[in-house]
Amino acid sequence: MQNQSTLNNWVNIYTEQLLSRAMYKLSNSENAKDIVQDTFLAAAQNFKNFKNESNPKTWLFSILNNKISDFYRKKYRQDTKVDFDVFSAFFTSDGEWNSNNQPLNWQNQETNLLDDLEFIEILNYCLENLPNKFNAVIKMKYYSEKKSKEICQELEINTTNMWQIMHRAKLKLRDCVENGWFKRN
Repeated sequence: MQNQSTLNNWVNIYTEQLLSRAMYKLSNSENAKDIVQDTFLAAAQNFKNFKNESNPKTWLFSILNNKISDFYRKKYRQDTKVDFDVFSAFFTSDGEWNSNNQPLNWQNQETNLLDDLEFIEILNYCLENLPNKFNAVIKMKYYSEKKSKEICQELEINTTNMWQIMHRAKLKLRDCVENGWFKRN
C-alpha cells in the first residue's frame, strides 16, 4: 500500500516534467505520453529496486531516457522497404531529374539561391539582427569554420550551451528569412 501511495505521489509530482522532456526528445505528443506512461509502468514494476539512494526524479528520468533510447532503437531497426519503381517517373536512368516531373519551383532555375543578391541581403540582415551571442556562434561556426571546442573556449560556454544557442539561432534565422524572402511573393 505504501508503494502505491508513493507511486501515485510521483505521478502527481513528476508527470509534467517527464512529459516536457519526452516532448523535447520526441517532438510528438502521443509518443511522448506513451513513453511517460511506460516510464511509470517500469517504475511500478521495479519499485522494489529503488533504494532511496537517489532522488526519485533522477531515477524516473533515468528510466525515461532508457525508454526514449529504446523507442529510437526500435524505430531505427524497423525494416522499411521503399519501392523505388514509384520514383522512376521522376528520374532518368542516370539519376537526374526528369524535366517533365521536376518540382515546379526547380524547373528552369539556373541560379543558386546564394547567387541571388537580394536573398544574400536578407540573410545578412537576419544575421546582423540576431542576439550577439547567437550571431557570434553562427559566424564562428559557419564563416570562420571553427571547431566547437574553440567556440566554447572563446565564448566561455559549455558544449551543450553552444549547441542550444546554435539551434535557437537557426530557428530565428529561418523565421527571419522566411518572412523576408519566401513570403515576399
